Amino acid sequence: MTRMYVDAWDPSYGSSFEGGEGDGPGSSSSAQVDLDVEVPAAEWAPIDASATARAPDVVFLVDGVRRNDAGLWTAEDDGTSYAGLAASYAAGVVRCDLANGIAELAGARVARGLFTASPTATDVQAGSVRYEVHRISGTGEASKLPAAVQGPLTALEIEISAAARDGGSDGADLLIVDGPLRNRRQLPRTIGYVKTQQKHYLPAAQEAIVPRLRPGQRTPVFHLGTVWGGWSWYLRLPGSSGAPWSGIVRVECSPDLSPDQAIELADVSGVTLPRFASSAYKDPRAPQNLVPIAGLERRLRGMLGDSRVLHRALALATSRSR
Repeated sequence: MTRMYVDAWDPSYGSSFEGGEGDGPGSSSSAQVDLDVEVPAAEWAPIDASATARAPDVVFLVDGVRRNDAGLWTAEDDGTSYAGLAASYAAGVVRCDLANGIAELAGARVARGLFTASPTATDVQAGSVRYEVHRISGTGEASKLPAAVQGPLTALEIEISAAARDGGSDGADLLIVDGPLRNRRQLPRTIGYVKTQQKHYLPAAQEAIVPRLRPGQRTPVFHLGTVWGGWSWYLRLPGSSGAPWSGIVRVECSPDLSPDQAIELADVSGVTLPRFASSAYKDPRAPQNLVPIAGLERRLRGMLGDSRVLHRALALATSRSR
């Protein structure tokens, strides 16, 4: 008999996995994968949380949010026109003191940008808010402008993360980045936390291990040979619906680490991340949307300001410039 499951995620967020038939990621990655990092590929099996691993005393969780405030068009002197996007974005860090059970906002910053390929566009002052121009290469189609916000947002996340940790190097903390590490892999004691699975990275024999994971278990560490590649592993969080890929996250760390250091971080993640798993009655993206991240996102969205007020201010500012 066919078994069916309801994805715990609110459907407005898509799905926690992007498979065409609800059985895992939807498309295959072309990345070269080394499966023999922790154990030989033929011996892959679920790995229980390490009995010797301990969660760090302090965990930092960093995330960013962005919002499109208004679409714009320029009118150039030569008669051409370029699309523009006025966007607000913010990054913040939550500091969780696990020993004392305290979580607090360790830092947050808000920025605004006008993203366009126009060679003549300048900053826009919309009331008390300034949208700094970010020149986009190429023709700057309107459909591609939202993706251009990610670069400045990531840079903001890096700045706020470094400031929150204050350069500490005693090894007693862990930084969790919501999403792939990419150009944040130089940050020390840092893992990337990927909660939506879109790609097949493993061969069929090893991928079959992932749905067998019980809460708190992980796969062996493997290596991805892509431009943003590094060490990676899958982990199942508690509170999943029981569907094959429900509650599965992919975790990654810097390729600059040794295999032993990557395995150590994998063990640490197995005793740390489940502590932050959310519940379905609290969060529509449970259990993957970690509780501190959900709280941080709400706080950051509030800091972006009222979108309707900003839209009116932008309309007024641009009308005055004509």
